Amino acid sequence: MARSLRDQVWQRADACCEYCQMPQALAEPTHEIDHVIAEKHHGSTTLDNLALACFHCNNHKGPNIAGIDSVTGEMTRLFHPRIDQWHEHLGWNGAMLNGFTPIGRVTIDVLAINIRHRVVHRHALIVEGVFPPP
Repeated sequence: MARSLRDQVWQRADACCEYCQMPQALAEPTHEIDHVIAEKHHGSTTLDNLALACFHCNNHKGPNIAGIDSVTGEMTRLFHPRIDQWHEHLGWNGAMLNGFTPIGRVTIDVLAINIRHRVVHRHALIVEGVFPPP
């Protein structure tokens, strides 16, 4: 991937994970470039199909593009940072991320965003006054 394309992805995301909003400055290891639609599903390496993701979100997302919504039982696509508005699908309740829609719920579930160690980490950052980002 061209360095200029990587730089555009990082700049557009303001160095924050586009799924869980974790700033790179508060995370270890380094955030990664995610193909929203994975290459194995014929997703392109273009700006409109790339997102910045923390290691944890990207690792759990893998090539997934959908999951089963726990409320409706329906197959539902994951949140797509290029076409979806984050606040329409997701929102913070303290250190827990809530899904307002099937897309939000499936994304939280597949990406394991509310797994215990991530919630504990976010809670500590909230206590320090540095999370969530403005």
